[in-house]
Amino acid sequence: MIFPKPIQFASLSEIRPSRFKQVLLAVAATAFFSGTIAVPVVFGAPAAHTDDAGTVVATVGDHKITAGELDQKAKPQIDQLRAALAKRVEELMRDRSFEIRRRTLEEMADDYLVVQAAQQAHLSVDEYVKQQSTGKNAVTDADAKKFYDKNKQQNAAPYDKIKPQLMQMLNRQAMLERLHKTQTVKIMLDAKRVAVDSSGDPTLGPKNAPVTIVEFTDFQCPFCKSSENTVKQLRAKYGDKLQVVHMDYPLAFHSHAVDAANAARCANEQGKFWEFHDSLFANQGKLSPADLKASAKTLGLKSTEFDECLDKAKFQPAVKRDQLAGEKAGVDGTPAFFINGRSIVGAQPMPQFEKIIDEELTSAAQKQASAK
Repeated sequence: MIFPKPIQFASLSEIRPSRFKQVLLAVAATAFFSGTIAVPVVFGAPAAHTDDAGTVVATVGDHKITAGELDQKAKPQIDQLRAALAKRVEELMRDRSFEIRRRTLEEMADDYLVVQAAQQAHLSVDEYVKQQSTGKNAVTDADAKKFYDKNKQQNAAPYDKIKPQLMQMLNRQAMLERLHKTQTVKIMLDAKRVAVDSSGDPTLGPKNAPVTIVEFTDFQCPFCKSSENTVKQLRAKYGDKLQVVHMDYPLAFHSHAVDAANAARCANEQGKFWEFHDSLFANQGKLSPADLKASAKTLGLKSTEFDECLDKAKFQPAVKRDQLAGEKAGVDGTPAFFINGRSIVGAQPMPQFEKIIDEELTSAAQKQASAK
């Protein structure tokens, strides 16, 4: 950077709902948290065993089990784990690399705006930045304190200790806000997107919403249950700007996941998919066919039609179609999300979702403005 650099982010998951919030959250993360970016580790071959193949590692009566027999038996599972970890590392590197490149590109664009403005004012960059941080343009102490009070966390550093840093960052971003009003900045760098065929699946929100979240889920998965609260918060925050699509991905080791997926679609046939959806997650310990039928009755569904639908596994082909679509998109666990095709794996915190959604909304607004 030619002018004072912003504080380094403590995490790549800060929310960026606007240019102004970007700096506020950056400062908050730096001042209030001690976490650092987790660097993925590439998993290679496991460390060599100290035992040779003939070493006895267990006995059952007179029967001996050797290290070689153990390793041979465990090898397929270890190889599967290694492959899964390697895939996850690749996904993390792809996602983090894009975030780093995107943030760097935004900083480069900001640098150019400041240099250009300084030249037009016949000032050096340092002089221009100082000018923009004083007088009527300066962020007030009251503004900084208000931000601090709103964002401070437990064990936060005292306001007086971080005030100079905070004021510098707020003044810089206020300057950039003004400059962005004089020049149109378009960021064309795009993240990797995956096309997911979700036609015919249950949805919430308008079809023409600028952001669509496709969620692959398993009604018996505890992590899917925990992510539902995040999805509800996102819907409450973004309203009609967001569409949510449910897709089934029942995992083989969940004994009632397929039954629950079928039952939810039977409820959908009677116009009560989302009510049944919420009931299933609220009562994950009651997903046997008998429990599902009882839940349907509680929700006021027509029992005869629902029971017949469930007993015949009427929507098994639709559930299988979702699974195949998920496999094609690279899903290997739940929950898995695609925000306008951009992948989020697992029950991630809300800021992870907000950051991508805000980027997508900004991109949509820019495209709309360019079309005029």
